[in-house]
Parts: sequence; structure tokens; C-alpha cells
Amino acid sequence: MTTRFEPHPLLQQQLHLAVGQPIRVAVYTRLAEGIRSGAFRLGEMLPRETELSAMLGVSRTPVREALMLLEEDGLLVTRRGVGRFVTDSIPHGGLEQMRPFEVVLADPTATMTVQPLRFELEKVTDFVSNRLALDQTANAWIRECVLLQNGLPVATVQEHLPAGRNLSDVSARIAAELLEIAAEPRTLFASMQANGHVFTNGVCQIVATDAGPTRAKLLNVKPSTAVLIFTQTAEHGGVPLYAAKCVVAPGHGSLSIMQHNPN
Repeated sequence: MTTRFEPHPLLQQQLHLAVGQPIRVAVYTRLAEGIRSGAFRLGEMLPRETELSAMLGVSRTPVREALMLLEEDGLLVTRRGVGRFVTDSIPHGGLEQMRPFEVVLADPTATMTVQPLRFELEKVTDFVSNRLALDQTANAWIRECVLLQNGLPVATVQEHLPAGRNLSDVSARIAAELLEIAAEPRTLFASMQANGHVFTNGVCQIVATDAGPTRAKLLNVKPSTAVLIFTQTAEHGGVPLYAAKCVVAPGHGSLSIMQHNPN
């Protein structure tokens, strides 16, 4: 166990808040990133609420709320009368949070990379128009990539965003940044999150089906191979702005969903 009383370097960095982002979310994100990246070591004691509040320049209430969420997610443990500590074993995250698919499918023992395949403007399909509430005559951006684990394909990801005024009227900044972030070696969702864009009210649906010839070629499996498809829709500012389809090859491993008893 390691106990620190001096300010941690990560906590001395200014806390950046995206427009409309709750402070507790920003605090949660900063601490969670520090824990998962190893900046806070396993078993390390965190500063107390008052100290965290002073370091991050926010009130105690959002700090307390963020710490409670981190404990619910298994990243922190409380030792009564002593303080809060980073867990001794980082849980592998599941689908309970809206996160980039390369993060959801990550394995701490393997290297995950994103290989972009195409980024194009095309007429909306039924899949896109239904999930993004777009007219059938509208255009939408599609970004397709393959997720590689230790160099082997484990999933394909298709991401969709509205085009033209359907995008810029909701977020002029995303519209202005889109061409640049589409060139980055990560999913669009990961790039948008990294740029401070906050998506809320997401829905993820899961179905099993055959890979089919196109997906099978990308995943290096037979067309008849069973795969899982995760369909993600997310809102920005109360408007559905992001839709994605992630096809996961067999043999990836398990994914978890945190559950809480309402009683």
C-alpha cells in the first residue's frame, strides 16, 4: 500500500469542463483516467475530499459524487476511518457506460489499435435515418474502421454522424473538427470525447447473427461465423447525433454489465 500526502501531478493540472458537462463527470473522468492509466497506483490512498476539492478547484459536492461513482464502478474502495484507496485489481469495464468501442473491448494484456478504412458522405440508410431522426433524402457521414488486438482483427466499427446543417446546427464545433478527427487512428467517438464533446442518453442494443461475406473478410472468419453486433446511439444536447455498429468476432472474451439492486 502506498500513501501520499503531497499533491499528485495529475491533480495539479487544470480541470477542463466542456460546455454543459457536469462537474462531477469531469472529476470522475480525471480520476478514472488516472487510475486506469496507472498514474494512481493500485492500492494507493487518494487525498481526502477537501484536498481533492482544493486541488481541482471545485466544491466538495461534485468531488463526493464522483468518488461514489468510482466506488460503484469498482475503481475505489473505502476503508472506514482511514480513507479511499485505488482498488487492488482494476475491473474490466463493460457496456454500462458510453465509451469508445476500442476501450470497451480493450484487454490490459494486449495492444489495441484502430485501422481506419474509409470516411465518406453517403445517402442515409434506414439504420441511420431511424436512429438519427433524419429524413430519407438526407446525407450522413460514415466512418469505418477495424479494431486490431495484437495485430489481429477482433471487430469492425461503422460510425455515422449527420451531415450539413443537421450536424452544424447541433454542434458547429464537431462539424468544424470532423474532417480532422476522422484522420486520427481511433474511432470518431474516442476523438470527440478527447476533444471534450459530451454525449448523453445512449442506448446500446446487442444481437447475434452471421458475419456475412463483407464482415467475414475484414475479420478473417467464415461468412457463416456467428458474431455479436453492438448498435450504439447517443445524443448530444438532447439530439440523437451519433449512431454506430460494432461487429465483434468470436473468441474475444467476455463483456460485463454492472448491475445494481434497486432495493
